[in-house]
Amino acid sequence: MIPDTAGEIKEEGISFKNNMIRRYIESVGDATSLVIDAFKVCFKNPPSFNSITYEIFQLGVKSFVIVSVAALAVGLVMAIQFGFGLARFGAKLYVPKIVTISIVRELGPIFTALMLAGRVGAGITSEVGSMKVTQQIDAMRALGTDPIRRIVTPKIIACIIAAPLLTIVANFLGIFGGLLISTTNLNVSAYDYFFKSFEIVTNRDVLGGLFKSVVFGFLIGSTGCYYGMRTTGGTQGVGQATTKSVVAASVLVVLSDFLLTKAIWIFDNMFTAGG
Repeated sequence: MIPDTAGEIKEEGISFKNNMIRRYIESVGDATSLVIDAFKVCFKNPPSFNSITYEIFQLGVKSFVIVSVAALAVGLVMAIQFGFGLARFGAKLYVPKIVTISIVRELGPIFTALMLAGRVGAGITSEVGSMKVTQQIDAMRALGTDPIRRIVTPKIIACIIAAPLLTIVANFLGIFGGLLISTTNLNVSAYDYFFKSFEIVTNRDVLGGLFKSVVFGFLIGSTGCYYGMRTTGGTQGVGQATTKSVVAASVLVVLSDFLLTKAIWIFDNMFTAGG
C-alpha cells in the first residue's frame, strides 16, 4: 500500500528504521551466542585433532597461493611508488625501511585477512549454508551430534591458527618483492636492503601484526559460520548469505584494524614510557 500523506511516510520511515535497528541488535546477539557456544565446546568436549587439521588444510594451506601473490604484488608496488617518489629527494635508501615496517605492521595482516575474507569466508558460508538448507544440520541434531562441535568450532580454530601463519608468509614475500624492485630499479644492494629493513623492525612490530591477524582470523571464521548457520531459502539463499558474509567479514576486518592499531599504539607508548 502506498502512503498518501507526509505523516504516513514519516511513520513508515521511523518503523523501517526501528526494524533495522532491532534486526541488527538481534544479529549481534545471535552471533555472540554462536561464538560463546563454539568456545564452550573447546572446554567441555573439544573437537578432534583430525577435524582441526583438516580445516587448517582446507582454509589455510589452500589459501597459500592467493595470499602469496597478493603479498608479493604489494611489496613490488610499494617499492616502486616509494622508490621513484623518494628518488626526487635523494632518499632511496629509506625505501627498505618504509616497505618493511609498513608490511609487517599493517599491510601484511590486512591484505592476508582480506584475501581470506573473500576465499575462506565465502567457502565457509557456502559449505555450512548448503548443509543448512539441505537439512543436514537438522539430521546431525537428530542423531545426537552437536553441529557446533562438528562444524563451527573446528573452522573458527582453523582460521585463528591459519591467519597468523599466512601473515608470516605474506610478510616475507612482501619484503622480498620490495627487494626485487630495490635491487633491479633503485640501485640498492641486497645487503643494504636487508640491513636497513631489519634494523628498524622490532619484536613489538612483528607481534602486533600477528596479534591483528589472530583477531582477523577469528572474525572471518565466526562471520562465515554465523551466516552459514542462518541460511534459508535454498540455493538462492546460499548465494545471498555468501555475499553478506564476505561483505561483513571485510568490513569487520577494516574496522577492527583501526581499533587494534590504535590500541597497539597506546600500549606501545605505555610500554615505552614505563621502560
